[in-house]
Amino acid sequence: MKYYIIAGEASGDLHGSNLIREIKKLDTASDIRCWGGDKMQAAGGELVKHYRDLAFMGFTEVLMNLRTIFRNLKFCKEDILASKPDTLILIDYPGFNLRIAKWAREQGLKVIFYISPQVWAWKEGRVKMMKECIDKMLVILPFEKDYFKNKWNWDVEYVGHPLVEVVEAKQAEPAPPSFANKPIIALLPGSRKQEILKKLPIMLQLSPRFPDHQFVVAKAPGLDESFYDELMKDYNNVSYVSNKTYDLLRQSKAALVTSGTATLETALFAVPEVVCYKGSPVSYEIAKRVIKVKYISLVNLIMDKLVVKELIQHELTVENLHHELNDLLNNPERQIQLKKDYSDLRQLLSEGGHASHKAAVSIVGWLQKNR
Repeated sequence: MKYYIIAGEASGDLHGSNLIREIKKLDTASDIRCWGGDKMQAAGGELVKHYRDLAFMGFTEVLMNLRTIFRNLKFCKEDILASKPDTLILIDYPGFNLRIAKWAREQGLKVIFYISPQVWAWKEGRVKMMKECIDKMLVILPFEKDYFKNKWNWDVEYVGHPLVEVVEAKQAEPAPPSFANKPIIALLPGSRKQEILKKLPIMLQLSPRFPDHQFVVAKAPGLDESFYDELMKDYNNVSYVSNKTYDLLRQSKAALVTSGTATLETALFAVPEVVCYKGSPVSYEIAKRVIKVKYISLVNLIMDKLVVKELIQHELTVENLHHELNDLLNNPERQIQLKKDYSDLRQLLSEGGHASHKAAVSIVGWLQKNR
């Protein structure tokens, strides 16, 4: 069968590559054309467009690149029609992929969406259109199945989270060279300059209070070393690593982590963590009114309880961070409870096997029934 897969970000490229490998095991004659990146191409997909030509983040950047975005949409539609796939598989990247899904429905194409947009947090109004345009929705967070069924009467399929298999593969590798000769505290302050400038200076002020530990920053790809050097110049027991976040987490005793997927990755590596969020006052007030969830960390959302401490906005202070980090390092009861919660989390996210395999089995089986 012919598959057309669209991923628009680095994470989509990673999860898309694992999905392609699993599809090829089940459908050895598969013809896979894709938008994604090097990983999807290496897995056997014919790469049409690289995600680095697609990813525009932030309101201003999107506005400045509207012409390019519309040109990409036009080209994508033309290429899909020319290749005549048996199905479209859309991976996350909702701003682009939901537009393609709506158009594809009008063309009579079969549409499968893998990794749902987080409509349970904001933009719930999208769900009505999604339900009309998507033939099969595969979700990766356990609560999403009940959310879509109970609130929208939409039967979606939970396949588990693809990060589990990614982390397991990393943990199976030989141990990396040590980044320090002291116990390590990982700092994951985010990927964009604006968010790093809000959080990293607060995180760094902790380092003199823990002289027996080495603080190591996970540097974001694309940012100059000079940017970090300027922020870190007054702190002796702080260093950074580039493109080695997973190796860093494997060695860390604890971590201070910006909210987002990194909180889940840290938990899957079983590293005690404090979740940190701080935005501009205006952005924070808008987010409070728009986002409809009781936690900002995926770990807490999935477990539906406070597993990891969240320090949000005015609560993100040096004193609060010091208290939480000290407790994570020195409170045996908290360490035992956290270990159990992390184990339960991994179990919940990997029920019945790996997400990529389960997604491929579901996709190939559904297509065979609906040819």
